[in-house]
Amino acid sequence: MKELNTIQSKLTAPKEQFNKFGNYKYRSCEDILKAVKPLLAETKCTLMLQDEVLLIGNRYYIKATATLTNSTGESVATTALAREDENKKGMDGSQITGASSSYARKYALNGLFAIDDTKDADATNTHGKDDANANTDELTPHEIIENEIKPALAQANTREEVLKIYEAYKKLENEPGYKTAFSARRKALGF
Repeated sequence: MKELNTIQSKLTAPKEQFNKFGNYKYRSCEDILKAVKPLLAETKCTLMLQDEVLLIGNRYYIKATATLTNSTGESVATTALAREDENKKGMDGSQITGASSSYARKYALNGLFAIDDTKDADATNTHGKDDANANTDELTPHEIIENEIKPALAQANTREEVLKIYEAYKKLENEPGYKTAFSARRKALGF
């Protein structure tokens, strides 16, 4: 689909959010949608996002599908999964599902529009020099592990991808659940 090529080559979705605990910038699903809307108008395409709840083992996952359709009806789609946390301090069930949906949608959009969240982590990390513009909402280490690391690991399919995520979040390696998440993904991938 030529429109997808156009969107992928022109899309700029900067990392406008800032995590003060981990001291890094990131982009949200909303940031990607904001950046892609003018390109959708330019290419006369539509973008649809859909969620499906899946029970895998004893855990619930949100499967997000991002579908790009051009004016002739040709379409291309990608999917991504994010696991719902069993217990999330300060959140009710619908908020947990909403957070999982947001993460799954972000990674589905990343796949569709060829956005790589892991390759430029060091290049965009300000090492605390940009705190004046920082978002004041801080995530706990547990929230980072559950809502950022685990969804990223779910999308990683190679040893190199897993290692990049490990290095990007290495500050958290002594936090409960950090090494377990990586061990589980390595085991699932067979290395």
